[in-house]
Amino acid sequence: MTSTPFSIDLRSDTLTTPSSGMRRAMLDAPVGDDVYGEDPTVNALQDYVATLLDKEAALYAPSGTQSNLLALFAHCDRGDEYLVGDSAHTFRYEGGGAAVLGSISPQPLPMAFDGTLALDDLEAAIKPADFHFARSRVICLENTHAGEPLPLGYAEAVASLGERRGLAMHLDGARLFNAALAQNRTPAALAAPFDTVSVCLSKGLGAPVGSVLAGSQALIDEAKRWRKVLGGGMRQAGIIAAAGLYALQHQIDDLAQDHQHAEQLANCLTDNFGDSAVRLATNMVHLNLPEDTYAVFAEHLGEIGIRVGRPRWVLHRDIRSTDLEALCRAIQGFSTD
Repeated sequence: MTSTPFSIDLRSDTLTTPSSGMRRAMLDAPVGDDVYGEDPTVNALQDYVATLLDKEAALYAPSGTQSNLLALFAHCDRGDEYLVGDSAHTFRYEGGGAAVLGSISPQPLPMAFDGTLALDDLEAAIKPADFHFARSRVICLENTHAGEPLPLGYAEAVASLGERRGLAMHLDGARLFNAALAQNRTPAALAAPFDTVSVCLSKGLGAPVGSVLAGSQALIDEAKRWRKVLGGGMRQAGIIAAAGLYALQHQIDDLAQDHQHAEQLANCLTDNFGDSAVRLATNMVHLNLPEDTYAVFAEHLGEIGIRVGRPRWVLHRDIRSTDLEALCRAIQGFSTD
């Protein structure tokens, strides 16, 4: 018995392969030793992101997990804490790195589906200046969360609270460009309330590796030291940085197609399962089906070459219009009866 080859994969937008233009950019990239700050392509990428987000400086990191960790290390000392949503990526899906490696305590708070934390909860969680407590140092938000952009004006309200209480602001902006597109805002406008912002190059933008942390020169200098400590100092990294620079210069607008495909897919699912079973969020479609039903549905799709994981389907640049047609036919061919 042979396994079915998967021609469509909706598990994540990290599954993309480099475009032909991106591959050429990688091949032709001028390189140097980035640990010495001498890789011209890495420097160009960092300068581009700093300008794009209207920050003083930026730092290339091998992953979003490390980029977020560098920000927390730059903001906090041992024994400090960061305030974060209880389903945020930095708290739930990054191995507890801040606590394990930095002795930085997370203070998780209830998190709504759109990534917001109640301002009253944030205010109440900030510790008093008392040696019995960890020192509250930074508020960490996420945009998008589960594909949902933060509501406009929310980050500014949190930043106002943070300024009043002496806390910094960090944004896990892994899919910040999806949020900017969905809300017709510039990335810089969405980054403005934050002291540091991490953006991912290897999700919807289609680069094979890498994230960039942006912020003040002082914070980025501190983050660069920690990048070396964590083993993130790379040598001729321009070969991979070129992919990220190409993505930012040529592929941001392509995210609109992912959003359109997600809407089309959501409509197909709604036709089959009803409005209450489907939630659309930028390039993601969430399914609210009984666990047994979803398991059978996923098996049905797998038999015809469509791979899904949890009931959060993610559209990306390698999903074509013809794939959407095949998906809709597969959905229409499944019955819960």
